[in-house]
Amino acid sequence: MGAQWKAKGKELAANARGRLFGRLAKDIMIAARNGADPASNARLRLVVEQARKVSMPKETLDRAIKKGAGLTGDAVNFEHVIYEGFGPHRVPLMVECLTDNVNRTAPEMRVLFRKGQLGTSGSVAWDFDHVGLIEAEPAVAGADPELAAIEAGAQDFEPGDEAGATLFLTDPADLDLVSRALPAQGFSVLSAKLGYKPKNPVAVASLSAEQLEEVEAFLAAIDANDDVQNVFAGLTG
Repeated sequence: MGAQWKAKGKELAANARGRLFGRLAKDIMIAARNGADPASNARLRLVVEQARKVSMPKETLDRAIKKGAGLTGDAVNFEHVIYEGFGPHRVPLMVECLTDNVNRTAPEMRVLFRKGQLGTSGSVAWDFDHVGLIEAEPAVAGADPELAAIEAGAQDFEPGDEAGATLFLTDPADLDLVSRALPAQGFSVLSAKLGYKPKNPVAVASLSAEQLEEVEAFLAAIDANDDVQNVFAGLTG
């Protein structure tokens, strides 16, 4: 399942589209605090490019930039919070939230983690590496992900998933640099963000079909929360 868990199924994917736009809008607003011009704001440029690739309406994108940059008079007061813990069958989790009310989000997370175990700060983070995560797909025939990773300065890569995208892993400080370099190596960047890669993931093959269903239902419930931005699960295979 890779470093970041994703919803499966047509219905989940359809419902997730609206949430995706909402989450991207939050990311755009946060990034735009450092300037409304993507040309001079690397973090904003990466998020704007991702929003365009998933066809976010231009009006929504522009409104988020202006709001984040303080050009509309509306204050943006999102707080970045990370919740750590375990899902069913000891699957480690890092849950990133952007919330305007921690007093609402915290009890909601406690409820969602009832079928797992909510940990304290640092209790699970040690088992994850903080990395740059770049999803990219071949833009030209025969593009070699291993060569592209070396030439672009990525630390590592994971072969294509079911959608054919390759996940390039970078040092957090090199995320923008590698994102800019990959197109010259024959890859089109689909998304680029900072995230977490599990060091000791639970193998999907070690779980029964029923156990995997429990884990996926747990992850889907967390992902559906409006304050959740990203869910990083320690699963592999």
